[in-house]
Amino acid sequence: MRGEVLHYDDELGVGFITGQDSQRYGFERADMRRLVLVVKGTRVEFRPDNGRARDIFVLHGVGPTGPQISAQSSQPQFGRYASFTQAAPQDTSLWSYFIRTITSNYGNFSGRARRKEYWGFALFLMLSFFVLLFVGILADMANGFPDSRDEPLFTYALTGILWLATFIPHLALTVRRQHDIGLSGWFYLLILIPYVGGLIIFVFTLIPSQKHDNQWGPVPYGVQV
Repeated sequence: MRGEVLHYDDELGVGFITGQDSQRYGFERADMRRLVLVVKGTRVEFRPDNGRARDIFVLHGVGPTGPQISAQSSQPQFGRYASFTQAAPQDTSLWSYFIRTITSNYGNFSGRARRKEYWGFALFLMLSFFVLLFVGILADMANGFPDSRDEPLFTYALTGILWLATFIPHLALTVRRQHDIGLSGWFYLLILIPYVGGLIIFVFTLIPSQKHDNQWGPVPYGVQV
């Protein structure tokens, strides 16, 4: 959704956006996709989330946008915008990507996801699977499997719950990963092609980010352009 910055307090790092639907959305500095100075009237695009604006990026050339500020700048920053430049909008560790995928980005099919975000999620999802698999096997063995039971019920239950809990965020993340390389999320339907569909999607996840803004959003934070 597009909107306009109604107010932003740089010292507190909070503000409000008026959306195209005439509703007011609150946001924090961490919701900015890039370290960009925003003022009243700045035109932005964002993802509404229960009254909050997330994944905000400035529409360049539209409205009174401010200058971009680099988080890696070697020049010292002084004055009212110092606090803005000192805070990174998001953590780019693999664990943080995993947590955001299953929390704030759960079911988020809009925007882009860099390659590191996808594989950070995949790494910890795989580790979670093996942990639950191990726990399930121990529980089944303690309850008589395979001597007195035909099926490892605990193993099936734990791994099945994990699959159900992560299916939607994994699907949403894969769609955002395709957006990141300039493809529509509908290309995910290629997975329905027997034998080769899954391989095609796998290749998509390995392609580096487009190093420019595309129709699905700006370059993900942390990607060197």
